Amino acid sequence: MAQPIPIPLNDANMLRIIRDLAKKTENVFIESHAKKRMRQRNITRTQVYACLLKGVIDESAHENIRGNWKCTLRHHHAGDLIRVTAAIEKDDNGDWIAVVTVF
Repeated sequence: MAQPIPIPLNDANMLRIIRDLAKKTENVFIESHAKKRMRQRNITRTQVYACLLKGVIDESAHENIRGNWKCTLRHHHAGDLIRVTAAIEKDDNGDWIAVVTVF
């Protein structure tokens, strides 16, 4: 049987998936690089979660070299403009969000 051809994500679907996954914080993994940038730029986890839940697409959805979909979101929170680069990852337990960097 032939394998189905994956359909590329558009920005609206990417945003819907991110917001749905970010409703549960256990679906969000903040990578070490992002944690380092958060400390350097005084960005809190609350601001990152708010960006994932309420932000808008700043850099369009695209597929990275690992085959995961990635985008950058932006959101004003507590007087700061926060940008979060996030990827949708998949494993045996389902989909989750990897926060790649924060600025």
